[in-house]
Amino acid sequence: MGKRSRRAAVAVAERSAPDAEIPVVGGREPCPCGSGKRYKLCHGRQARDASVRLVTRPFEGLVGECDWVALREIVPAATARIRIAEEYGGGEATVASVLPMAWPALHRGDGKVLVGLQTTGGSGDPSRDVADALVRALAAEPGNPVPEGELPGPGPRLQDVVDPAGGFPVEVHEGFDFWLDGVGEVTPEVRESMERANSNSVPTRRLSAAESAYWCRIGDRRHLRWVLPHAEDDVLNAIARLHAAGESGLGPGSRYVGSFRAHGLLVPVWDLAPDTEPEDIESPLAAFADRFAAAMAATTPLTIDERRARAGVVSRQLTLR
Repeated sequence: MGKRSRRAAVAVAERSAPDAEIPVVGGREPCPCGSGKRYKLCHGRQARDASVRLVTRPFEGLVGECDWVALREIVPAATARIRIAEEYGGGEATVASVLPMAWPALHRGDGKVLVGLQTTGGSGDPSRDVADALVRALAAEPGNPVPEGELPGPGPRLQDVVDPAGGFPVEVHEGFDFWLDGVGEVTPEVRESMERANSNSVPTRRLSAAESAYWCRIGDRRHLRWVLPHAEDDVLNAIARLHAAGESGLGPGSRYVGSFRAHGLLVPVWDLAPDTEPEDIESPLAAFADRFAAAMAATTPLTIDERRARAGVVSRQLTLR
């Protein structure tokens, strides 16, 4: 058998083996399977379809899961230091709510690596998307952002790349000046992006009375948003018990207004009394957290009043944006 015949036989054998591993090539190049189609229309499509499958709770298993969700969805300007697993080079990186130009990640000229959570596009698994950007940033030359690319195929997730021993200590910022900490000259585009972000930033503070609870001021109104790790039905039952007892508020002038879902977690929201500052809500939040914990621990069936309250609580679903 000649070389050409042997190559043809190998190609036929590979096409006939359903589990054969197909090497990744450029999207416009011929697919290595020998179908005659471009890769992006053949096995590339299969890889892309696999990458967009929805992961309902993508940050589950990460230390600080609720804060990962908060930085991705509700906190405008915040950072957290993470430790990189030794398998991926060790060291540290900074997770940011958002980066200039909404870059997925950035390897700064000073060697610091930052990865953004609030990006455009992405697959159905934000953990995979962020991990892909982080790994690319770690490998990039200093001074370069990681641009948006095609959806990542199978690969490591944040649960693989992040060392849990490093924790997830969140620092909320008043604006986006942290983008330029320790940086000398920056491009006009980055400077403009920061100024635009600062002008639209919502004042936010992470509270100490409860994990992953955030005060914010939107115009003249104050709100509290609390990302909870518990099962949704259990949270709704607990809030219903408190609501029926008239104990679902956070002090005078406040009221529970509803909740929204974010990455598999429920986020209850309260309107606060006008002029409520972060320090004013710490004590009422601590008292509510105790009531909420007791309601979560209750095992008796809901009463008629509590079931009625639960129907009202369930109907108060908010739109995040």
